[in-house]
Amino acid sequence: MGEKMHMNLIFIGHVDHGKSTTVGRLLFETGAISDRDMARMKEMAQTFNKPTFEFAFVMDSLKEERERGITIDIAHKEFQTAKYYFTIIDAPGHRDFVKNMITGASQSDAAVLVCSAKEGVQAQTREHAILANVLGIKQVIIGVNKMDAVEFSQAKYEETKKTIGDLLKSLNYKPETIIGYIPYSAFTGDNVAKKSDKMSWYTGPTLLEALDSLKVPPKPTDKPLRMPIQDVDTVQGFGTIPVGRIETGVLKPGDQIIIMPSGVKTEVKSIEMHHQALQKAEPGDNIGFAAKALEKKDVKRGDVIGLSNNPPTVATEFTAQVVILKHPNVIARGYTPVFHIHTAQVACTFVDFLEKRDPKTGQVAEKNPQTLKTGDIAIVKLKPTKAVVIEKYSEFPQLGRFAIRDMGETIGAGVVLDVTPRQ
Repeated sequence: MGEKMHMNLIFIGHVDHGKSTTVGRLLFETGAISDRDMARMKEMAQTFNKPTFEFAFVMDSLKEERERGITIDIAHKEFQTAKYYFTIIDAPGHRDFVKNMITGASQSDAAVLVCSAKEGVQAQTREHAILANVLGIKQVIIGVNKMDAVEFSQAKYEETKKTIGDLLKSLNYKPETIIGYIPYSAFTGDNVAKKSDKMSWYTGPTLLEALDSLKVPPKPTDKPLRMPIQDVDTVQGFGTIPVGRIETGVLKPGDQIIIMPSGVKTEVKSIEMHHQALQKAEPGDNIGFAAKALEKKDVKRGDVIGLSNNPPTVATEFTAQVVILKHPNVIARGYTPVFHIHTAQVACTFVDFLEKRDPKTGQVAEKNPQTLKTGDIAIVKLKPTKAVVIEKYSEFPQLGRFAIRDMGETIGAGVVLDVTPRQ
């Protein structure tokens, strides 16, 4: 049997539009969770007196949400279709959802934007759509959910489809990004795995068929090696083991590597994934490796590994396009929130505002603005307060995008246009 191709999938959209119910329904329809699990969910849902939430369990165990009866915890994050093996990235509704969407393993190949036919486009629908676009997610399926709540009405579907279409157009979505619009009901299961007789007017694919029409992006094996470090383990007999995910390039035992920003050089002795020795690690592989004479002090979370003949870039300054998602005040020069870039966290100062862009057209709306506020898209100059690896988004997308956090919230996101490297 040929191994199924793997895809990372993210579910985005407004909080009450049924993302978790959709995830739950997909897990159930593809056999990722059993009838027994389902019965247990039903029971829990009834205990909470929220029978409609029987599918709304998420890979998230936020206790407060569970106690409010909103989501029910389930461990599975993976499901298989006829063609693919999908990993669902992060839990919708999770507090740090936006941050997780941007950093670390949230390198999503595709997104499902869930919008309710009953409530239509809401603030978060727009916010998540902006993010998916700024972050360069290249394939988006639009799921028009809750068709059961609008009597499976074609008119209601067309109306929702038009509003979303207009929104995506206004955000400069490329038409080829939009894989299609699927009317469905996560709650009743209509048009998720099987065509629905209640929507005979709709002739397109089901949600599962749409997922199978996605394309696996090519692995960037031909690019230089970049591996952000997630953790550092100590293993008896092997010493210090950096752990992380290869984003670009290839790593093999015997390779001469450099750890940035420290500049420590060493040689890779062995590579391991899921307790198996690897002769070669590629983009998407989560690995640990042993290296010669590597000490705990030489490497930490947020560092990036490259081959020593092509070291990762350490930034003294960088220019970025940012979108301010929510901030209670205006932002002036000198503002220094925390940036989450790949696995690194670093405070960066807004040194200069070069221009504001019109969110609808992408054209320059104002040169050298004095301040930024919620909803603004701007080109800015930023200065990290300590040494950190940052790459141009155009060269290494996974190391060139970031979330901006302050006051316990994700207040913005962006992509790196240019980097001034450390001399």
